[in-house]
Amino acid sequence: MEAHCLVQPWKRYVSIFVIFSATMNTLSAVTHYSIPEEMEEGSVVANLAADLGLDVKTLSRRKMRLDIIANKKYLDVNKETGELYVVEKIDREYLCASKTATTCFLKLDATIENPIRIFNIELEIMDINDNAPHFRRDSIHLDISESTPTGERFSLNNAVDSDVGTNSIKTYYLSESEHFNIEVQTGRDGSKFADLILKNTLDREEQAVHNLILTAVDGGVPARSGTASIIVRVLDTNDNAPKFKKDNYNINIMENYPIGSLVVKLNATDIDDGTNSDIVYSFSLYTSEKAQGTFSLNPTNGEIRVKEMINYEDFRIYDMEVIATDKGTNSLSGQCKLTILVTDMNDNHPEISIKSFQSPVKEDIAVHTVIAVVSVSDKDSGENGKVDINISDQLPFELRESSDNYYELVVSEPLDREKVPEYDITFTVTDRGFPPLSDNETMTLELLDVNDNVPQFLQSFYTIPVMENNAPGALLSSLTAFDPDLHENQYLVYFIIEKEIVNTSMSMLFSINPENGNLYALKTFDYEIEKEFLFHIEARDSGVPPLSSNVTVHIIIVDQNDNPPVIVSPWRALGSVVEEKIPRSTDKGSLVSKVIAIDTDSVQNSRITYQFLQVTDATLFSLDQYNGEIRTMRMFSYRDPRHQRLVVIAKDNGDPALSATVTIKLSTVETAVKAYSDMTEVPLEYDIFSDLNLYLVIGLGSVSFLLLITILVTCVLKCQKPKPSKAAPPSRNSVISERNSTIADSTLVSNDAYWYSLFLAETRKGKLVVRQPVPKAGSRYIVSSIPRSTGLTETSDSAASTLQGSTTTGSSSS
Repeated sequence: MEAHCLVQPWKRYVSIFVIFSATMNTLSAVTHYSIPEEMEEGSVVANLAADLGLDVKTLSRRKMRLDIIANKKYLDVNKETGELYVVEKIDREYLCASKTATTCFLKLDATIENPIRIFNIELEIMDINDNAPHFRRDSIHLDISESTPTGERFSLNNAVDSDVGTNSIKTYYLSESEHFNIEVQTGRDGSKFADLILKNTLDREEQAVHNLILTAVDGGVPARSGTASIIVRVLDTNDNAPKFKKDNYNINIMENYPIGSLVVKLNATDIDDGTNSDIVYSFSLYTSEKAQGTFSLNPTNGEIRVKEMINYEDFRIYDMEVIATDKGTNSLSGQCKLTILVTDMNDNHPEISIKSFQSPVKEDIAVHTVIAVVSVSDKDSGENGKVDINISDQLPFELRESSDNYYELVVSEPLDREKVPEYDITFTVTDRGFPPLSDNETMTLELLDVNDNVPQFLQSFYTIPVMENNAPGALLSSLTAFDPDLHENQYLVYFIIEKEIVNTSMSMLFSINPENGNLYALKTFDYEIEKEFLFHIEARDSGVPPLSSNVTVHIIIVDQNDNPPVIVSPWRALGSVVEEKIPRSTDKGSLVSKVIAIDTDSVQNSRITYQFLQVTDATLFSLDQYNGEIRTMRMFSYRDPRHQRLVVIAKDNGDPALSATVTIKLSTVETAVKAYSDMTEVPLEYDIFSDLNLYLVIGLGSVSFLLLITILVTCVLKCQKPKPSKAAPPSRNSVISERNSTIADSTLVSNDAYWYSLFLAETRKGKLVVRQPVPKAGSRYIVSSIPRSTGLTETSDSAASTLQGSTTTGSSSS
């Protein structure tokens, strides 16, 4: 039975052939289908159930199945519809790789059970044009000689196409070419191939390589193609002779041209290739032996070089002929003519001769002094024999012509050895030839030193700080000077220019090392006595005559905190307690006492602050840390003890700080005492005359003058008791001070301030403070305290005491 089915999805016809035969109880059938290759997966081939006469409803129950071929399942049956469909794309070239087979079949069996039946299915795979032609190699290389005749054939590699029939290779095409075309031929098996044919002669010198494109086209619809490149390399033949750039060369060369120097490099070219273009150079037979003996020719690169010395006077023109020959089988050659003209040159150098030269000379040599005589000469004649001589313009010398070709070297500027110790003088002689020749001669002029430089210090003024209490012999500084002269003119000696200060010579205070300028202190300095020194140091060289210079030295003594504060108010004997009495009815804020301390150190170290070291009742009294005033913070109560003990410490501002203490014992009394208001710092005369009755002052001044003198003398006699030390201990009621010393509390510095502070302390206790000179004491003063008849309950010794000021320092302790 034969059936034909139309496959709609791809609109292709599928042919079906069914053949039935009976063998025993099993019915065997062969069904034939035809489909194109590369059908999409899921494409329906035919309704197999209908073609086999099977009931679609029984396919699943009867387990209908297809064989697997080569581990691949290309087709399957839809058990619901009975349709045979494509499971995997079918490649005809893969299944039927042989090109000889014109048909390709896929055979498989369809099996069903209950009862078992086997159906043979034969599926013909139809070819489609799905493969393009291709060459086994992308490029084809051919070597063709340029002498090959036209019409010569050259076989080319054919292309292959996996498709068959009309889809296989149909023809070949060649890209446009002036020299080549192709001829397509058919083989016995029907395959197509092409031959390359030379239609025009080749010339390697015009085009050495020809690039062609060969295209293979199949007969499918649409047609497919493949290409390969044909590279034709033209082989050279020796058909071109070497050629020079010019037929004639004219070259000018100077005489005495160095042997081995290049004269000219000839370059012949041959447009052939390989050994056909390799060139050998040689002289022809027309070249004279003189020329060949004077010049050499390199056979490989064509260089002509000087072989022997060239002399214009011997030979002026050289004529040569050079041949260039290639290395081809049938060698070809070319030639050129070469003319070498020798030019005369200035070949004799000028000469210089030193006739006289004076060296060394002193640096203070006079200007215009002659120090050398030279002569010049040149063996050439004419302009080549004329000679010019010169020296550098930077030198302090000049040349002066004395006669024909004789010159004098003279000093044109003052010389200074310290700037330039010697001069290298180069005489340069140049002739007027072309090119000019020159020569030179150098001589060295040394300068002798003269003592023309004074010693110089690094600074014009030296300020040297020296800490007081220094060790004698301590190095203070190095005052070094320098002298640019040489030898004995630069050897320096240092010394101090003598100067007396208060009948003391500087050489007793300081010493300087005469060799190196090291400055030393000969004594220990005390800032409180000596604060600065100003003197001069001189440095003198050893020249003849000697030169010197000096520098000012300012020595500043730097203060150390080496003096503790000294409490001057309230005054008390060494180690004793100051006793004060105040009424218990004293108001809050009343001045109880004032502690005054002085420090002889510098301002920074002498700034004093006050603090309570001990106090019986911290709520009762306050202490001003700057002026030392002790005031009540509240009124006395019945609970407060009658006796109050205050220990005040006075500290300076040094590092480390020094201190002194004073103990004040305050006793409160019930008796009514006139309270003095706080006293302000006003001039002393104002306080005296505002507190005393004017009549009392007049009376004391006129009537009691002799009485005062008697009292003062009595005080002096009482204080002059035998003591182990030279200085008497200070008295509570008197102080002697140097006129020019600085005595201050924390805020007052001057002498008047000290006297005024003492006045405040003493007058508060009812005493009159008088400042008067001590007889025969010069710059000293006596401060005497005299009881004032103002009705105070406290009485004190009316005899004034005197105390000479002592320069010793120490700390007062309670």
